[in-house]
Amino acid sequence: MSAHDAAFMQVALEQAADSAKAGEIPVGAVVVVSGEIVATGQNRSIRDSDPSAHAEVVALRAAGGTLSNYRLTDATLYVTLEPCAMCIGAIVQARVARVVFGAYDAKAGAAGSVIDLSDSPAFNHRFEVLGGVLAEECGAVLKEFFGERRS
Repeated sequence: MSAHDAAFMQVALEQAADSAKAGEIPVGAVVVVSGEIVATGQNRSIRDSDPSAHAEVVALRAAGGTLSNYRLTDATLYVTLEPCAMCIGAIVQARVARVVFGAYDAKAGAAGSVIDLSDSPAFNHRFEVLGGVLAEECGAVLKEFFGERRS
């Protein structure tokens, strides 16, 4: 993990906090190209009545618009929670170069926890994955959110 990875994950954590304030599961994402943030995203499934509006997908859509290109071949996607299978599919379609995530997801993680689709020979694109960046902070945001909802 580099200092840049931690700094960009901190921005993703800010997106997650904003998502929680809106009543969404607190997951945030940031797309970075050449050391610059080109897009951010947060879970919006409830607000948008859209099951595909995960933070990763929201951020990838915004990055595509910003860059006027659906291919994000030089991009790093930072996300506070390990991507699910749907999000890995979007990452593959966008041709993202690198994914950095915070907390591991033992229930739906598709970058190594439950299944590892990040290096699947079935896909025509592979990407680098780094998990566990600020994992404690990212996990704490989720635990606090669900703890408040259960009480």
